[in-house]
Formats: sequence, structure tokens, C-alpha cells
Amino acid sequence: MQLNKYIDHTALKPETTASQIETLCQEAKEYNFFSVCVNPIWVKKSAELLAGSDVKVCTVIGFPLGANTPEVKAFETRDAVANGAHEVDMVLNVGALKSGDLDLVKRDVQAVVEASGDALVKVILETGLLTDEEKVTACNICAEAGADYVKTSTGFGPGGATVEDIALMRKTVGPDIGVKASGGVRDTAGAVAMIEAGATRIGASAGVSIVSGVKAEGSGY
Repeated sequence: MQLNKYIDHTALKPETTASQIETLCQEAKEYNFFSVCVNPIWVKKSAELLAGSDVKVCTVIGFPLGANTPEVKAFETRDAVANGAHEVDMVLNVGALKSGDLDLVKRDVQAVVEASGDALVKVILETGLLTDEEKVTACNICAEAGADYVKTSTGFGPGGATVEDIALMRKTVGPDIGVKASGGVRDTAGAVAMIEAGATRIGASAGVSIVSGVKAEGSGY
């Protein structure tokens, strides 16, 4: 199993500095991770640092709350792609889902899908806030709206990825849509468990620890 190619090497904390982005991109090239995942302000710099490599640039949209309007998320997506993003991880409108406004949830995802061009779209469900029924509903809406992936967590909400949630999401979307485990995946065993449950991508700040077999200190994304 080539664990490195499952990993979106991630730095999304608000205090992330330019030098930390440089380190992130250098590590991504050294370990040949699938992508780096950074806040929109760092997309252009990351694209420049990774030019000529196989490593993609991923960013987040409507992050971390998902409570922006579809129009704002669409604008943010177009800007990110123009700056060099290959993938965008948008946050689902959780409040709309819980209000039963499923049309808004779908329109929100569609707005980003339509604005993304050739960029791949992942939708963060923030599973720690949802019931299993809501997770299934969200997955089905994302599939109908044309998303490429569903994803567990922002790393800023309650809880993170669980094997149970990954299995439920994979069962719901079937084999043709990606499932990304993010939030609390900190070591090799945890990453392998997520992949065996159905994950096709791992979002983690502990990418180096995951591929080197050394457990990362602390907690979080």
C-alpha cells in the first residue's frame, strides 16, 4: 500500500506562517504526497513552490463553518483555481441540512462544482455534528450535485474521522465517489484502518509520521 499517495499533507491553522508553508511543500515533494491542503491565502505560494512536481495543490472553501452563501463559495472557488488550486474542499452548509432545506444544501454544492472547472471537489460534511441519517442524506446530495468526494471533518469541529463514518459514507456513495478521512488521523495504523474502511484519501498534518511509522505528538488534523 503506497500510503504517501493517499495523503493530502495539511496545514490549515490560522497562525500558519509562510515558512511553515515552505516546509509543508518541501515535505510533500520529499515524500511524494498526493497534495498539500492549505488555506486560500497560501494557494499561489504553494503552486509556485510545487511547480514541476507531481504534488497537487488543494485548498478549502467556506472554511471552517460552511455558512457562507453559495455565491461567495463559488467566487472563492474561482479565485482559488485561478491561483493554482487543483482541488477544493468545501464545507457543507450544516445549518441548512439540519433545517431540512435540502434544496439550499444541493445548490450550495452545485455552485462550487460549477465554479471549479477541472478542479476536483470534495465536500466536508463535519460528521461530528450530524446524525447517521443526516450523514447519509448529505452524501446522497453531494453525489447528486456532482461532487467528486465526500469528506468527514474540518478538524475544527467536534470529533474527527472514524472508521464507522468512513464505512457508512462509502456504503452510501458507492464505488464511484471518493471518500476522504480527515480529523485525528495521526499514525500509520489509523490511516490504514481508514483506507480499509473505504477511504481513498487521508487529510492529515501528520503525513510524515503516517508514512514513517512514527506516531505524531499532540492531536488535531
